[in-house]
Amino acid sequence: MNPTNPDNPMAHITVYGASWCSDCKRAKKFLGEQRVHYNWVDIEEHPESQAFVEKANNGKRIIPTIVFEDGSVLVEPSNAQLAQKLNLRTVARMAYYDVLIVGGGPTGLTTALYAAREGLDVLVIERSALGGQAGITERLDNFPGFPDGISGAEFADRLARQAERFGVETLKAQNVVGLRAEGESRYVKTEDGNEYGARAVLIATGSKYRRLNVPGEEDFIGAGIHFCATCDGPFYKGQHVAVIGGGNSAGEESLFLTRFVDKVTILARGGELSASKVVIDKVNEDPKIEVHYNTEVQMFKGNGKLSGVVIKNSQTGAVEEIHPKGAFVFIGLQPNSGWLPPEIERDKVGFIHTNMMLETSLSGVFAAGDVRFGSTKQAASAAGEGATAALMIREYLKKH
Repeated sequence: MNPTNPDNPMAHITVYGASWCSDCKRAKKFLGEQRVHYNWVDIEEHPESQAFVEKANNGKRIIPTIVFEDGSVLVEPSNAQLAQKLNLRTVARMAYYDVLIVGGGPTGLTTALYAAREGLDVLVIERSALGGQAGITERLDNFPGFPDGISGAEFADRLARQAERFGVETLKAQNVVGLRAEGESRYVKTEDGNEYGARAVLIATGSKYRRLNVPGEEDFIGAGIHFCATCDGPFYKGQHVAVIGGGNSAGEESLFLTRFVDKVTILARGGELSASKVVIDKVNEDPKIEVHYNTEVQMFKGNGKLSGVVIKNSQTGAVEEIHPKGAFVFIGLQPNSGWLPPEIERDKVGFIHTNMMLETSLSGVFAAGDVRFGSTKQAASAAGEGATAALMIREYLKKH
């Protein structure tokens, strides 16, 4: 019997690796995105697991070594191999659809179910797991219709089941790498080399929060490190939190957090905040907010949950450790639009420009949700834009 970590009794998969192993981090991230429970065993902390890994690999210490419930083993698997093992559909049933949606968050899935209800053939391609950012949010407390709140994972599962009930086809763990127009059709290319066509395409790939890329950040996301004050701020009632960033988002979210927490410490890289004067004045007037200028985060510390943030003053070189219960990172958003062709107009950051019909500069290609310039970056409005996009696509299809 192989040694396992008993901390997660729900898991039937064991991942053997080490904290420094980049492939181990990738595999853990993939499993997390698919909301697959797993046990993690660090072979450097458990000598008996080293022997198991060596035995499984003919004397070689190769990680990650992943053991599944049926006893099978994958060694250094790619995401595609993991997807195949987990029985995730990564190849579509057809080559051509009425509507093809890139992105399976609230926007894409709402568009999909609206379109499918009208009898259209709809394919949704999602590079990670259905639900998008909402799916990995600890809890949604501000989505209409859920007075007691709902976990992000449950919300994502419900939305996916609803879309599938109307006949929407979904591909998970499949990355889209290209888009082209040919006559009346639009085609997308996936990373595995397949190409799928449609009469209309919706880009709903969302955006991702910029990361600090410091030690410990990846380990504590959702366990003390957050990117949405509206979503996760209420969990820190009466406590101390840190906000990392110095722009409008950092200032506005800090002010929002004061509704719940006793103290907010803003960690700003510059010598002053780069927010608007109105926001700066409000921050300076709030007795619950303290600002540390010229401050860089060096690392996050903890054991399972965040317990400390190591910071450095860029002017004096002084290093210290503070102990907020939570840390909120607001250093900007990066739209997932780098794969798009130059015909689709974007702003300097990469957010997609659309007209009032949510159509991009390439006819037959629409954009909605967080990837669109001017969107509000909230789950409820993302779903609303998804419904609007479905109606706009319906009008387009009537004429083409």
